[in-house]
Amino acid sequence: MLAEGLEKSGAFMGSTGDYRRASVVILGAPLDLTVSFRPGTRFAPAQIRQVSVGLEEYSPALERDLVDYAYYDAGDIVLPPGRVQESLGRIGAAVAAILADGKFPLLLGGEHLITLPVVEALFRCYPDLAVVHLDAHADLREEYLNERLSHATVMRRVVEILGAQNVFQLGIRSGTREEFSYGRANTHFFPGEILRPLTQIRTKLKSRPLYLTLDIDVLDPAYAPGTGTPEPGGCTPQEVFQALYLLADCRVVGMDLVEVCPVYDPTERTSLLAAKIVREAILCFGQGK
Repeated sequence: MLAEGLEKSGAFMGSTGDYRRASVVILGAPLDLTVSFRPGTRFAPAQIRQVSVGLEEYSPALERDLVDYAYYDAGDIVLPPGRVQESLGRIGAAVAAILADGKFPLLLGGEHLITLPVVEALFRCYPDLAVVHLDAHADLREEYLNERLSHATVMRRVVEILGAQNVFQLGIRSGTREEFSYGRANTHFFPGEILRPLTQIRTKLKSRPLYLTLDIDVLDPAYAPGTGTPEPGGCTPQEVFQALYLLADCRVVGMDLVEVCPVYDPTERTSLLAAKIVREAILCFGQGK
């Protein structure tokens, strides 16, 4: 069962109150300690839940309805202010408990560093794990401001766990010269695009467990202004949905959606978009009742 140290403040639309019946578990990880430009990602899980009721439960694109799926919203992990290592440990423990129960973890960040303990937990279950990373930023720095644990270094730490050949980075359009050189030489690195490369690599990914990490800033800030480090020139919402649909028949074993920062979007369209991504992800990767 789930670890202690969770708190609830609302629930994602249509979620069941019965953890045992659920195939997908939504878990808020409001980590907001290493952001480099605009803080506020800790407010995202609650805001995504709150606006989710503005959406329909039916997806016309998938012809599926949330009413036919059992998913549980576990609330948010309580994280100690200012303590990065302790926070990462609590996130990892909560995810390990979900995996031990045979369920799909769907995390709402929080900053992108939450991906690290999730990948560590999944790697213990799936030694052949691959990570599909949709993001504006490479996140491949060895250090950022003399810190190895940062939302700017998270994919470099993931590479150290899985090996660079098991990391697939799509949509990248921002980073240092060194990051782009490292990515091109080591990971499967596809700057500026998500659908064409995903279509190409999907066949080789289909037979192995995948973790999807989706930074909301992969989208152009015209569609998702509520993020901590917006980067012009990104993809459209429809491209992100199509990416989910391309992965729907793959063996996706977990997912996170990170870097939504509600305070910078009074229109709430970023949080609404995030909620719709969560809805489509449940319908793509969850199991029907």
